[in-house]
Amino acid sequence: MRADRELKIFTGTANRSLAKEVANYIGIPLGMGEVQRFSDGESFVNIRESVRGADVFIIQSLCNPVNDNLMELLIFIDALKRASAARINAVIPYYGYARQDRKRRAREPITAKLVADLLTTAGAQRVICMDLHAGQIQGYFNIPVDHLMAMPILAHYFRQKNIKKGVVVSPDLGGVTRARELGERLGLPLAIIDKRRPQPNVAEVMNIIGDIKGKEAIMIDDLVDTAGTITLGAEKLLEMGAVSVYACCTHPVLSGPAKERILSSPIRELVVTNTIPLNNSNNLMEKVTVLSVASLIGDAISSIHRELSVSALFD
Repeated sequence: MRADRELKIFTGTANRSLAKEVANYIGIPLGMGEVQRFSDGESFVNIRESVRGADVFIIQSLCNPVNDNLMELLIFIDALKRASAARINAVIPYYGYARQDRKRRAREPITAKLVADLLTTAGAQRVICMDLHAGQIQGYFNIPVDHLMAMPILAHYFRQKNIKKGVVVSPDLGGVTRARELGERLGLPLAIIDKRRPQPNVAEVMNIIGDIKGKEAIMIDDLVDTAGTITLGAEKLLEMGAVSVYACCTHPVLSGPAKERILSSPIRELVVTNTIPLNNSNNLMEKVTVLSVASLIGDAISSIHRELSVSALFD
């Protein structure tokens, strides 16, 4: 990609506020693209400026309503391809369907791979994601993938709290690597919640591995969906002797009973990022702190456009 290619940023309807932040950070206007709906629910994209020969980044989180937002992204990519954009980069702060990354039982789909195929077939030439639920999803693409991490942003926030006697807690065995990294950044020990899932979106805490007595606990996960895991975990941690519980994640999915559970839980503070917008959640903001990832995404876009390394963004 030649450095003199014009840089353009567009967005669907999933997270316009984040896209505006990213464009402002880079110092360019948000592209003039419009998403409309036919009366039967079909999505229609109208790009109201030339993108011929441009290096185009389309920002769209695959959050609720995930199917509408996915179709918007696919249609946007197709429109850009037919408008002769030089390169089409899909920036997906939250990659929906990531939890369907493998077959756990017979006759189950691997929908994370299906979404990767759809994006590639539509015409995406590069994908930028943040904190994928499963890192192996990068391998589902036959195009370049830049996998950004919100860990430095979360770690910086908790470092400012100056927690002396604390412990970082993984809510399950699968999140140990993530929790260990946060612990190393904060200089805190690690604990693990041993849980099981009898069915999707249902969690049962079995045991806690590690010393949490008399300590301030920080639970970390990649996403919070129905909030069953973190609220049950918080109750168990306090029951076992922790003095307070913080929780943090990159993606605040917060579906179903999540908001009520968080508000009624003993969690002191839930720290999230704005990869997914928190709409109509004024009362929830009593317990939730939102950190912006606009600068991280903006730096990644600038580096990719200028053909520079993005590895420094992972530090």
